[in-house]
Amino acid sequence: MWIFLAFLAVPVIEIALFIRVGGLIGLWPTLALVVLGTLAGALVVRSQGTRTQTELRRAMAGLGDPAEPLAHGAMILLAGLLLMLPGFFSDACGLVLLIPQVRSAVLRWLSGRVRVSGFTTRSGAFADSSFVRRDTGPGVIDGDFHEIDPTNLPPRGPSGWTRH
Repeated sequence: MWIFLAFLAVPVIEIALFIRVGGLIGLWPTLALVVLGTLAGALVVRSQGTRTQTELRRAMAGLGDPAEPLAHGAMILLAGLLLMLPGFFSDACGLVLLIPQVRSAVLRWLSGRVRVSGFTTRSGAFADSSFVRRDTGPGVIDGDFHEIDPTNLPPRGPSGWTRH
């Protein structure tokens, strides 16, 4: 029900703001603000997306939890999309979502509402041997490997997104 109300309320708010701002500053400055907001949104998505990719790679390389950089990246993408939408209310929401403290607060709120019921992983690159490529042609690379004792692995705890 609340989604229906949002789909109804947001366009009404945007139209009211267009009328109000257009009455205060005129048609052309209002249209210029809308175009500038769209350009700013495109730049934000491009620049922040690159930064988020770097943070995600850093988390994955250190065997850290990639959930937080992924969530921040998704919210930055949403902020950029909101900035690209024509409207002042969506621009304001997009700008607020660009603030890291706001994103962290949203993540804390969401993590309190999300419950992970299970998580599984596969051992090895593929659990199903039908995916293993058996190529003996010139593209084969010879290499050495060291078998790791599974009883001697370092302990890994939960990701931090689950509660005990």
